[in-house]
Amino acid sequence: MARSKNFEQLLEEAKDIVINSIGETMDLYGVNRSVGNLYGTMVFEQKSMTLDEMRYELQMSKPSMSAGVKRLQEFDRVKQQFIRGSRKQHFTAEKDFFTFFGNFFSQKRNREIKLNLEAIQRAEKLLFPIIDSEDAEPKWIEDANKMLEQIEHSKVYYAWLSTLSEALHSGEIFDYFPIPNQTSASQS
Repeated sequence: MARSKNFEQLLEEAKDIVINSIGETMDLYGVNRSVGNLYGTMVFEQKSMTLDEMRYELQMSKPSMSAGVKRLQEFDRVKQQFIRGSRKQHFTAEKDFFTFFGNFFSQKRNREIKLNLEAIQRAEKLLFPIIDSEDAEPKWIEDANKMLEQIEHSKVYYAWLSTLSEALHSGEIFDYFPIPNQTSASQS
């Protein structure tokens, strides 16, 4: 019995190490450590969890849990799951990090593309009258043309980024950068 208790302790310690590292690195995704710990805990759960179960497991308040789950849902890291006969909300973590990676980065890149292309359009509306003006000083026209040249260069970047974002979202990226199989990944 003592030996099995030791194995259980080692399993829990190993799980805590991984959960801690997930919590530490979730700031890369704009999520604080406690929400990262919540996600890490859910990754190792074999079943869906209610907010009460999460609160008990992590010793956090229910409002903090709820806010954390909502934040993770924004990134498709956590999904609500229907459980017949239960009135409580159940949640399950996305355990496939490749799926999460594609969803998260395509969402972020699409936001970047949208915001910057809208800004480019507004800037162009201001630059074209300067460039086409007969009254503008040559220096202003030159500066407007330089700015327009930079804008044109950035449009190429946003077109490329859009293609990359779509490849991430669709999974096409894995045609070029295949997901390693479990055997070769565990040998590294």
